[in-house]
Amino acid sequence: MIPQLRDIERKYEDTIAIIGVHSGKYRAERETTRIRDAAQRLGNAHPIINDRQFRIWRAYAVSAWPTLAIVDPVGKLLGTSAGEFTAARLEPLLDRMVHAYGDAGLLVRGPRPSEPDAPTIAPGALRYPGKVAVDGDRIAIADSGHHRVLVARLDRAAARAVVECVLGRGTPGFEDGAPGALDMPQGLAFDGDTLYIADAGNHAIRAADLRTGALRTLAGTGRQLRTRDDQRAGAMSSPWDLTRMGGTLYIAMAGVHQLWALDLATRETRIHAGTMREDISDGANGAATLAQPMGIASDGERVFFADAESSAIRSSELDPDGAVRTIVGTGLFDFGDRDGVGDAVLLQHPQGIARHPDGRLLVADTYNDALKWIDPATRTATTWIRGLHEPEGVACADEWAYVADTNAHQVVRVGRDGRMDVLEIELEARDRAEAVAG
Repeated sequence: MIPQLRDIERKYEDTIAIIGVHSGKYRAERETTRIRDAAQRLGNAHPIINDRQFRIWRAYAVSAWPTLAIVDPVGKLLGTSAGEFTAARLEPLLDRMVHAYGDAGLLVRGPRPSEPDAPTIAPGALRYPGKVAVDGDRIAIADSGHHRVLVARLDRAAARAVVECVLGRGTPGFEDGAPGALDMPQGLAFDGDTLYIADAGNHAIRAADLRTGALRTLAGTGRQLRTRDDQRAGAMSSPWDLTRMGGTLYIAMAGVHQLWALDLATRETRIHAGTMREDISDGANGAATLAQPMGIASDGERVFFADAESSAIRSSELDPDGAVRTIVGTGLFDFGDRDGVGDAVLLQHPQGIARHPDGRLLVADTYNDALKWIDPATRTATTWIRGLHEPEGVACADEWAYVADTNAHQVVRVGRDGRMDVLEIELEARDRAEAVAG
């Protein structure tokens, strides 16, 4: 859900009804079960229509995502607005409408109770896990739906992870300290006893001391970057994944279609690649266009990123004067499920990427429910695993790959032979009780 719309829903809960209309770009987005899970992940409680044949889209002459349509109490369309907006910009109009229609006796006041559908698969210890990271025998899991990060020791013989540290109190918030508070955490990167976290819902980068469990904020203000004032204040926009190279943290900044770099010594940020325009064009880092990067990894010379909205896998040289190049992917509306070489390859909204020691890239082809190997040297894509549930995060470690199987609320490990095991998450008694209650 658009954060500004959530603010409006809260402020006008007894006077304005919000109805979502989902006209999915991707084939996978037109399946009701997936829409239901997406609504659960994002905390949406209002009704949503699956406009899979674009009938409402055409009836309202919509041409862009998102588009806001305002309808009065008697069903008359008052106007539409395409693109992002701020709640502050819309509130004066809504205030006038509430006053006018209230005086005319056309408003039915009061909350509109809506019981959300249950998830397709019931959550357990995890709820919609986003990303995973592995460092030796340690694994970090972004338990995104529980607004926390679990750090555990791996028992590889038993496909088990024993939780040693829980970061975040389990409800959304923006708070440093121990346990602190997170909001839909995503990307993770180990640095010894420090864990860096892309706190996507808070639009911030956090660091956790794994010895004490304390969180601190490295960058971001807790609010989404929308205005020049926000930019001057140091705001970010949906940081989704992280990779560390030396003293620099590279960030897949999904909300503004860019890659950013954070100097860990000075805590200064800079734009590494992307112009903020959503598209897929190669060239110099500062001139290339990206499309919602949601996964990132590195080989020491380049960062590789999953450019979700262009269904592409791309690279950017670490030298700020370097270039962005596309490995596979051809356009914003070119997607599918096809192995092959170069421009013949089709993916569908990939969100996770990890580099294997042999140089190949393991990609979570999210909307195809698959894992695929991509060789950046030959631009070859090969399907490895199918039958997942919108996997969002991957990590390679020794003989195993670890996958956040997001809509199944689990992490699976995959052996070299393709055999999959569900990772058993062993929580402390208190955390286990809280997970069951949640």
